[in-house]
Amino acid sequence: MNRYPMMALHHLSLLLCASSSIASAFVGPSSISSARLTTSSSWKEHNIINKIGRSINCPQLHMVEDEDENNPLARGINSVGWLPSVFDASPSRSVFDSSMSSDDDDEETTETLPLFPLGGVVYTPNSEHILNIFEPRYRQMYNDILMNGSKRFVVSMSHPNEEGRFAQVGVLFSLEELKEVSEMTADRVKYICNHRVTGRVKLHKVLNPEAWESRDTYLKVKGTIIDDTGLLDEEKNDNDSDEAMDESIPQSMVAELKKAAAFDAAEKSPEEEALLQSFSDLVELQHDLTEDVRFTRASVKSFGVAAGTDIDPNLWTSIRLWQSYAEQRLVARQNEMQKEFQEKLVEFLKKEMGDGEEELELPSAIGFQDLSPELQNELAELQKRMTSELKPLLLEQTLSMQKILEANDHDDRVELMRYFVDAERKRLQAKKTLKSMFGGGALADEDSETIVEKKEAAKRDEPKQQIFFDEGEDAFQ
Repeated sequence: MNRYPMMALHHLSLLLCASSSIASAFVGPSSISSARLTTSSSWKEHNIINKIGRSINCPQLHMVEDEDENNPLARGINSVGWLPSVFDASPSRSVFDSSMSSDDDDEETTETLPLFPLGGVVYTPNSEHILNIFEPRYRQMYNDILMNGSKRFVVSMSHPNEEGRFAQVGVLFSLEELKEVSEMTADRVKYICNHRVTGRVKLHKVLNPEAWESRDTYLKVKGTIIDDTGLLDEEKNDNDSDEAMDESIPQSMVAELKKAAAFDAAEKSPEEEALLQSFSDLVELQHDLTEDVRFTRASVKSFGVAAGTDIDPNLWTSIRLWQSYAEQRLVARQNEMQKEFQEKLVEFLKKEMGDGEEELELPSAIGFQDLSPELQNELAELQKRMTSELKPLLLEQTLSMQKILEANDHDDRVELMRYFVDAERKRLQAKKTLKSMFGGGALADEDSETIVEKKEAAKRDEPKQQIFFDEGEDAFQ
């Protein structure tokens, strides 16, 4: 069977999906049997973070300096904590269990919670997510959490190389809305559910590891809920004050006004000020280099560094913003790498269809076997290059978020965020230095007004980014 049986085209623009997109950049060539090229540009549709290659050893991480003794990701995948595999016949105690005394390891500090692994994605507190539920075991899980009234479960990142192994720190999904859609979907999907992440969870062990392989029910874990975001207390206070609230004023509006006022009045610690300054320096550098993916200058003023969720924006808001930036950088690099192949593919199709004067309507799909041998070889080489270059970037972005998630407290998260922001700033500073050495010298002879005009022209000419960001004012351009 061909590794690339079908390719789809749309408006002469395509993304190499499955066979040579970021998704398949994490799957060895021998395991690709039904790939195709498609035109969708939706990051979430392909869910490429879920596709981290599980059969490939951890690559070298490039985003941070290899010789930096403070590098939080110096140990690669092992830089974050993992539970023992569910396939381990006699699983050892986790790092968290080992550090706890027997007095601490009791039912007063731990709870039994359902575990819903959602691949290689790292979720963060105070975010909202929609899930489509179709597997029988997870239909059962939702029925159970509705019946017992808890309406919550744990989501933990899956290990990129080992099946059945999960990160030791996950997040708590609280169910906010559930829709029964089995009739509309011919029972392919049972529920469409809205969730809010209301805290973190330290996982101590999987209670029924045999369920992973049998798939007859969902996994259950023993874990400790960490309400360091204030969301769980906030929910309780909201419930207690419902009756006292003036019904003529929407509670959500009051809450948002209070958070905005708190943001303006909040005093910042020296560490928080340092993080904000690092971010500001990075944004200016991005604009100096007219990076394809960059933050708006306005985002500096709304970059949150405060703890908790009673201030908005806060540090968790900025962490999600940083996560979106890293994802969009990957998408931009993917598009850049495949651009040359796209142009050659279009030229090939035009030649095959004839060179008439009328505008050609290109086919919506083409078989891999119908390509010329040269294009077939180029596509195979493109996949190899994307595997080599993009997989480490994606893995590092994921581990960075997981490292932040498992940080002990707010101060540690501020320190980690500053490290990753500074690492990106150093990367761009090196890029700027190289440009000035090998082609940027002409700028020195131009007056500042001419430079500004050229930058504005570059902004108008560059392609628009398809970025959807739900944190209020657009943070990218």
